[in-house]
Amino acid sequence: MNEPTGNIVAAVKDIKAAILKAQARVAVHANAELLSLYFTIGQYVSRKTKSEKWGTGVIDAISRQLQKEMPGLHGFSARNIRNMRQFYENWQTGTIWQTASAKLGGSTPPAAVVPSGMPEGPAGTPHVEEGDFLSLSFSHHMEIIAGAESLEARLFYIRETARNRWSLRQLRDSIGRDDFRHRGRLPNNFLAAIPDPQSARKTLDMFRDEYLLDFVNLDDVEASDAGDVDERVIEKSIVANIRRFITEFGRDFSFIGNQYRIEAAGHEHFIDLLFFNRELNALVAVELKKGAFKPIYLGQLNLYLQILDDTVRKAHENASVGIILCQSADKPYVEYAVRDYNKPLGVATYRTADEMPEKLRRALPPIDDLRRQLLLAGIVRVKQ
Repeated sequence: MNEPTGNIVAAVKDIKAAILKAQARVAVHANAELLSLYFTIGQYVSRKTKSEKWGTGVIDAISRQLQKEMPGLHGFSARNIRNMRQFYENWQTGTIWQTASAKLGGSTPPAAVVPSGMPEGPAGTPHVEEGDFLSLSFSHHMEIIAGAESLEARLFYIRETARNRWSLRQLRDSIGRDDFRHRGRLPNNFLAAIPDPQSARKTLDMFRDEYLLDFVNLDDVEASDAGDVDERVIEKSIVANIRRFITEFGRDFSFIGNQYRIEAAGHEHFIDLLFFNRELNALVAVELKKGAFKPIYLGQLNLYLQILDDTVRKAHENASVGIILCQSADKPYVEYAVRDYNKPLGVATYRTADEMPEKLRRALPPIDDLRRQLLLAGIVRVKQ
């Protein structure tokens, strides 16, 4: 007798979930074991380098001999063995290796060849979850070691990589943007305007104090006394490159629209850019401003948020958040100006293509030369 289709579907769903969960555990455990192996080898090579004065030739010879005795062995090039040494030397003290290994259910490597557990300190002491540390690939760890100098910065990128499941490219982009120094630094009134401190902190961590809009070039904009002309050009460039903007802006953003119309008491207003953020469960209104920050921008955006909350926000959503994007801002002045507003407001700055460092701009080919090269390569075609 055949089982009802509904029972089969439910059984397959449950079994599939169990398989995927087990596969994830195996992958995490395997990665932890691999990191443990690399750390142990790194310690061995580090100590031999210091005690027996190993030079470059010794490590090269070890790599060649390993390849000879273990054909098909991957990951043990001379360069990678040096990376293992660097991995050990950067994490030999003050990390979370022992407790992490124990939590994963594996055998804890001997204390002599692993870092000691990170001691718990007062609030604010740099820390990272054990699972986050061990979930990152060796390549991710080496990228962080190479790109971030301080312990605080490295732990920041470990947390963000694990949390967002970043690829190596995404991690490199984050390090290149210097997210550690810019994420959660924008002047705001979130702690005062958002009742729940945890939600306020999450909102702050969602934004940076500076964004690079390298697809916008204000050199192409004709001079005008009408500031809104320039701002509309910026807006159009963002909309035309909305995927790049969202990637730059942050995680879990969905674009709702530009020049989003809202109305109150017979008066209509238009929000430059409106997003929804899944993690914050809130609408995010963005106002674009050409030039320096002005206090009057806050009153305008505060009104927009009030109308959004009264007429657009769903019952299950959190209060709307407003971000002003301008070219420059005096942070202490913004903090002073924003503190008495009752809606969550933040002010960030942006840089455009014409504001790129001169050294980088000189390295780029002129646009006409670039078009000519693309035509010759067949990458672009002339419109008929």
